[in-house]
Amino acid sequence: MAPVSLLCLLLATGLLLLALAGAEVDGLLPAAVVALVLSVATAWLPLPPLLQLGLLAGLTGLGVLGLRRWSARQRHRSLPPAENATVLSGFNGSDTGRVRWHGQSWSAVNLGSSQALSPGATVTVLGREGNQLQVLGPG
Repeated sequence: MAPVSLLCLLLATGLLLLALAGAEVDGLLPAAVVALVLSVATAWLPLPPLLQLGLLAGLTGLGVLGLRRWSARQRHRSLPPAENATVLSGFNGSDTGRVRWHGQSWSAVNLGSSQALSPGATVTVLGREGNQLQVLGPG
């Protein structure tokens, strides 16, 4: 294995370990994936070290830009108005619980009063923040 491809492999391993440790740096995961792919590619097809570094930087930049565009499109998705969900559990003395929406179980927060919502009750889905729905109980 060429020294530069070994360095790319070590870089990929280090970046993946940082990502697994919870570091939140833009471009960390795309850089790790690109470094891993380059380490394998350069083991079979030797490329000059400067070209490898240029590919690492360029492909990482493209990956970050692509992820940002995709993320921006996901954030601006709106929900159809007045969709309903069914309470599965929780909402007893707290604002959080679980609901069934579109056939899947979701974590939800009740934006209305902290009234108890019994399982089987119908709530209105007002929005979504990440993996948590924002719902409003009846009444």
